Amino acid sequence: MSDPKTSLEQLRIDRTGGGDSTWGGRLALVLLAVILLLGSSAWWLTRPRPALVRTIAASGSAATRGSEPRTLLNASGYVTPRREATVSSKVTGKVVEVLIEEGMKVEAGQVLARIDSLNVEAALRLAEAQLQAARSSLNETTVRVEEAERQFRRITSLAEKQIASQSDLDRTEADAKSFRARLERQMADIAVAEREVGVWKQQVEDTVIRAPFTGVVTIKNAQPGEMISPMSAGGGFTRTGICTIVDMTSLEVEVDVNESFINRVTAGQPVEATLDSYPDWKIPSKVIAIIPTADRQKATVKVRVGFEKLDPRILPQMGVKVAFHASEESVSLESANVVVPQAAVRQEGGRDIVWTVRNGRVERRAVKVGRTIGEETTITAGLVSGERVVVQGGENLKDGGKIREAKQ
Repeated sequence: MSDPKTSLEQLRIDRTGGGDSTWGGRLALVLLAVILLLGSSAWWLTRPRPALVRTIAASGSAATRGSEPRTLLNASGYVTPRREATVSSKVTGKVVEVLIEEGMKVEAGQVLARIDSLNVEAALRLAEAQLQAARSSLNETTVRVEEAERQFRRITSLAEKQIASQSDLDRTEADAKSFRARLERQMADIAVAEREVGVWKQQVEDTVIRAPFTGVVTIKNAQPGEMISPMSAGGGFTRTGICTIVDMTSLEVEVDVNESFINRVTAGQPVEATLDSYPDWKIPSKVIAIIPTADRQKATVKVRVGFEKLDPRILPQMGVKVAFHASEESVSLESANVVVPQAAVRQEGGRDIVWTVRNGRVERRAVKVGRTIGEETTITAGLVSGERVVVQGGENLKDGGKIREAKQ
């Protein structure tokens, strides 16, 4: 059996030997910790930091962001009547009566004025008398024809019984034919006389000047006692018209559009008209037609604009400003488009791109660019309304790179 004291001595820790190795291990751990700390500090200081960018959300197109329609073009013109006539007479004569005044409304066929008809009425009465004389002569000839035919029938009967000679038969036959020919000629004369009466009646009617259509008298040109003619005569002392009539239901706007912008105008396009006299009154209108020719002196194309609803306040020759709006078809096509600031669109490899942001990272997105108005650009494909795009700080971005959004 071993000695208990010896056993206790074996369990005692020897502190006099192996101390250097323990201290060296601790020093190595400390140095390793310092190296790791310095390395992590250097990495933290030199690590790639997320780019600081400013973003904005893509919005709906200008056509859908508000109730106001988008204006494509502004122009000015004048209110003009489609139907306007200076009423004159078909014959030259002296005015004896004028039945209209400026501002008067007249109906189609209404008498406006009369010119002197004494001479043509006298000629008409002469023609009627000649017609009556021709009809009287026709009655006499009709009686003579009936008598000649009865005589011819009687002589024919006697000649068959060998009582009348052949010469008597020939004479009565010739008389009957002669009277029939005279009757036909007189009937033709009556037809000519009737035509002549009709001509003079028309000339009498031509001395009465009537309204060609329903409208309003805007200018009164002649007074009783003046000479009037369908053409200028008499050294300038002869009037060529009684009055000017305007059909107020045919009012429209004529606009001269610069030929450089005529591509923005189409038939049926909605237009908003504003009269210079009533600047706060917006009149709904539309394009009626584009006149297919240009004025090379002014480099303009004439456009006809019609009012949706007429109003008594609209008068001929008034100045008017018109705004050509985008048509419903173009608005519907643009309803899916989005608008972004012009700074958001960049060029890479000859293509238009934008940087979109999602979950703190950027993505390169190819887009199709529409028109640019001011500082806004319309994106027609490749972007959805509500997506955020980079508008500042996108010079050195990489696809999938992290970013930090600047506070607005």
